[in-house]
Amino acid sequence: MKRLLKCVALALGLSLLMPAAVFAQAQTRAYAPENLRTLNYNDQVRVISLEYEEQSRGRRIPDDQLRFYLDQVNRSNWGFSRIKQDISQSLGYGGGGPQPPYPGNGNGNRIRCESINNRSQTCPTPWSGPSRLVRQLSGTGCEEGRTWQSQRGQVYVGGGCRGEFEAAPIGPPQGTVRCESVNNRPRTCATPWAGPSRLVRQLSGTGCEEGRTWQSQRGQVFVSGGCRGEFAPGAALNPNYSVTCTSRNMRPANCGWNRDYGRPALQRQLSSSACVENQTWGYDSARGSIWVSSGCSGRFAQPQIQPRY
Repeated sequence: MKRLLKCVALALGLSLLMPAAVFAQAQTRAYAPENLRTLNYNDQVRVISLEYEEQSRGRRIPDDQLRFYLDQVNRSNWGFSRIKQDISQSLGYGGGGPQPPYPGNGNGNRIRCESINNRSQTCPTPWSGPSRLVRQLSGTGCEEGRTWQSQRGQVYVGGGCRGEFEAAPIGPPQGTVRCESVNNRPRTCATPWAGPSRLVRQLSGTGCEEGRTWQSQRGQVFVSGGCRGEFAPGAALNPNYSVTCTSRNMRPANCGWNRDYGRPALQRQLSSSACVENQTWGYDSARGSIWVSSGCSGRFAQPQIQPRY
């Protein structure tokens, strides 16, 4: 009995000596549920922030990244393990270990370069050639030539751009066509292939959104609204492709959407409850999914638009 009491006293003494912040972190992490929607908003913020701080060795999670995770938890049902994995990837750990080399002109890994509080930052690269953006991490757009630039052996970022970069091949991509809407004017560009096209690289700050600011046609690509990009041959698509998504009992739901078909449009409302874009339905381009809520049920398909020449 004396030995047991001694062990209990020792454990209590260690807990009292433990710094409050460390104890609170250990307690929060230990009780973080997989379904974060069971927590209130403040607890969601605390759990996600502590996980980022733990993985980044003390760094504070960027506000826009925290907002992104909160949105994914409450709209797209991301679990705690999914957020942990994404944090690991965003920090360059690839799920726990160093990332392998990526194709390009160098043998180095991806690097992360961040403009914090809109301050400019120059990051050295392990490769000597040009770089390319492979993943944007900021809410502020990363636009080449404006908020980020590739220099010899380094990457420059500014204006709040935060992203992951890797070595880029020298010279223009093979088998691509560049098509640009200058001063928001529409333009049609001929392609050397007869089938559909796909966007492989956006060059403009204005978004290139299929069905709105660009469209693939037989043997040509149409762009408008400031979209500038590089296009390559795309796979043949099913002209009758559609997805039906339903909010049952007024609860939110998510339905998969093939990104190859661009941004979906509401083809037909199937419910008595109104389906209003960005209110009771929307498209999550990052996940490639349609979300519906408040009883909206509809059939969604690729928008049919007629380009203006």
